[in-house]
Amino acid sequence: MRWGGDDFGGGGQQGYGGNPLGELALKIQEKMARFGGKRISLILFALVIGLWLASGIFVVGPGEEGVIRQFGKEVDRTPPGLRYRLPSPFQTHDIVHMVRIRRAEVGFKTDHTGKVRPELREALMLTGDENIVDAQLFVQYIVKDTSQFLFRAKDPELALKATAEVALRSVVGRNTIDYTMTDGRVVVQDEVKKYLQTLLDEYQTGLLVTEARLLVVDPPEEVKDAFHEVVRAWEDRERLMREAEGYREDLIPKAKGEASQMVRIAEAYKEQRVIRAQGDAQKFVEVLKAYKKAKEVTRERLYLETIDKVLPLKEKFILPPQGKDSVLKWLPLKEAITLKEEKKEENGGKKP
Repeated sequence: MRWGGDDFGGGGQQGYGGNPLGELALKIQEKMARFGGKRISLILFALVIGLWLASGIFVVGPGEEGVIRQFGKEVDRTPPGLRYRLPSPFQTHDIVHMVRIRRAEVGFKTDHTGKVRPELREALMLTGDENIVDAQLFVQYIVKDTSQFLFRAKDPELALKATAEVALRSVVGRNTIDYTMTDGRVVVQDEVKKYLQTLLDEYQTGLLVTEARLLVVDPPEEVKDAFHEVVRAWEDRERLMREAEGYREDLIPKAKGEASQMVRIAEAYKEQRVIRAQGDAQKFVEVLKAYKKAKEVTRERLYLETIDKVLPLKEKFILPPQGKDSVLKWLPLKEAITLKEEKKEENGGKKP
């Protein structure tokens, strides 16, 4: 049956002054009554109930954690996967990305194009020696506790940015500008990270700082060149000190080694002299014993040994003492024997 154009228009006799919604509801009821309205009502009701129950299905992605609330109170946490809760208004859920690295910037701001713009109101601060320094801090953090992140602080990430500025000003204010700009820079940023994490835990933000790095630590533009000259002079001094320490570390062990070598040589010489002296003394004792047993023979032997030491490469002849009855006269026997052997060689080994 076709519905007429005046069934839904509300523009009959009443015109625009009637109640179009009421008339529309009446028309719908009449149509549903004609086509089994009770059955259609049940189907529609079941469909609505099914959609309402299905609204409790939600998905928790990798690296995320879901928090289920029942009438606003946390009742459960869900790991990644397909999850279900009771439909609203009984239960609701929140999903927090736990492993996503978030960042905060103090002293500067990066726009959507990647351009960095300094924020002097945040960057300029006083040091412990009453100087002004321009410091820029870069912070990376993650969510470590979903309950605290969602329910303990009103805006945890905004609180982190403000807390980072407080921590930076506090640590820089305890140190001198030279220390903060030179060899104390790493120490300062480590102290900032520890102090920032302490404040975040006290405020129950549920955030964990993974890195806090000082990007810029400079004096104001008006005096930057002078401070950089000071820093360069400081670095030159440190370099010269390290070179001197290196030379000392190279020279001292070498001198110690040479001294130790000289001591060992002296000790070896001492041992050698002692052993030789002991041997000479023992030899003298033995000679004395032999001399006491045979004085003449020992005296002659010592004399001959001394002559051999004094004239080691000379030809020596031993003759009997004068006044002795001896028919042996000294003759050039060695020369005669030499001439005889030479003649024998010239004759081919034959006897003359």
